[in-house]
Amino acid sequence: MRLGMRIGLPVMMLAAMLGGCSDSPTEGNPTGQPRVTVRLTDAAGDIKAAVVTISEVNLQGANGKVVLSDDAVTTDLIDLANSTAVLVDAAPVPAGTYTEMRFVISGGYIEVENADGSTSIYASSPNYAGLPPGAVVTGDLQMPSLGQSGLKVSFPSTDLAITTDQDLLVDFDVSQSFGHVAGNSGNWVMHPVIKGAQFTTAATVVVTLKLNTGVTLPVPPGGAVTLAAFKATLNGETVAFTDPDGDGTFEARFRFLLPGTYALTVQPPTGIGITTNLTLPVNVTLVAGEVETQAVVIQTAVLAP
Repeated sequence: MRLGMRIGLPVMMLAAMLGGCSDSPTEGNPTGQPRVTVRLTDAAGDIKAAVVTISEVNLQGANGKVVLSDDAVTTDLIDLANSTAVLVDAAPVPAGTYTEMRFVISGGYIEVENADGSTSIYASSPNYAGLPPGAVVTGDLQMPSLGQSGLKVSFPSTDLAITTDQDLLVDFDVSQSFGHVAGNSGNWVMHPVIKGAQFTTAATVVVTLKLNTGVTLPVPPGGAVTLAAFKATLNGETVAFTDPDGDGTFEARFRFLLPGTYALTVQPPTGIGITTNLTLPVNVTLVAGEVETQAVVIQTAVLAP
């Protein structure tokens, strides 16, 4: 989540950022109004691609509708997992109270993996401009009203009081935002799961992984492996372990997470079974702005049948 959205595309993550300024004119801010920057982030899942075109971002409230941007941006939400990208850059906004933020989504497509390992594409239109060259569209991706009324971003409090600069994080969870249409049509529908919060509440999970004293990794049929072959998964988002310090303790880092509870597990490479000091999956509860470290120690490692 991540253009400034975790559309968690966990999905799915939008990240929004209300940029910095005071209420008086300055050289960098001649209007003296609060400025809004919107970034998108995504929390990924089993979907291989989730491309959307966001044609407008607006606020609605006591000042009426305030358009932050109407420059269309097309992005693959999957690419935004564990990162962010800017949708709106420091747009001036009349100070006041706003009841909601909305994203108008004019088109999109998803690419999903089939049981046989092949993939299929479902698009809002067979002529959607964001499709890759030569793409074969298998079926429809329904996006009810998202191109008209837009997608509402929900924040913890009912209203957004914008009087000075603020940072907001919008999390668009891809893994929960797409599903099959009821019946046997085989088509897909987009019902976005998206949340927002202060950007300063964004949390990070650092997962460390090491071998317990005396434990060694067996050699699977594919050849010898190290802990770099292991992966951590947090609510459907998977990150490989690395050893940036070269000290034998590997880590996987998940960033731009909203406060809440996440399911964490560690996946060994094919052919190896492990036990750890934690009963996996384990729930990790995050509070605003914290860096939570989960230390996973491999107690036993054997060849899997």
